[in-house]
Amino acid sequence: MNLVIFGPPGAGKGTQSIKLVKEFNLFQLSTGDLLREEVKKKSSFGNKIQDIMNSGALVPDEIINTLLEKKVSTPEYSNKIIFDGYPRNINQAKSLDDLLKKYNQKMSLALNLKVNNDILVKRIVGRLTCSVCNKTFNTFFDPPMTCEKPLCSSRELKKRLDDNEETISKRLKTYDEKTFPVIDYYVQKGIMKNVDGMQEIQSISEQLITIIRALRG
Repeated sequence: MNLVIFGPPGAGKGTQSIKLVKEFNLFQLSTGDLLREEVKKKSSFGNKIQDIMNSGALVPDEIINTLLEKKVSTPEYSNKIIFDGYPRNINQAKSLDDLLKKYNQKMSLALNLKVNNDILVKRIVGRLTCSVCNKTFNTFFDPPMTCEKPLCSSRELKKRLDDNEETISKRLKTYDEKTFPVIDYYVQKGIMKNVDGMQEIQSISEQLITIIRALRG
């Protein structure tokens, strides 16, 4: 099956996607990760993406669609994808339907992680990442501790350039304006399931796993 996981920035989409990948042998497609890979290349295309991300605006659909099709068209990914952070507007949702149909696939399930905005701001502004193993900490909810790998003793705790309160506020406003209609789009298709994203990570995972297992039968 293919599924999409929704939730505003900081809702835990990436964390939960990783758990579902392991549980159900799926592939995670995070538009954020795909975009950051392009930014790292430091090409004119990557620099353009970086400017858009830093402004808090959404990256244009044509850029996202190009990056996604490279993955969707890969045979081993067929009907085994978790779309994390996409689609974010109605046009993207319709484009994704067309893209999946082009490669004889379909969307089976949409999951929506619901979290209050004040918690989301703290989750993102307080986020820090180990430069060695990429383990994520949070100054508010999960203060930096010793990483599991010995090599991490030489780590630096990094913060994304776009993890600041001004940018986050813009992103949340954009999410409210653009993405809520997409949730309705999947509600109308009868494949949307809401999940309480305010709970502990493991509790959220258990909710998601139960939903997916019920769908798989």
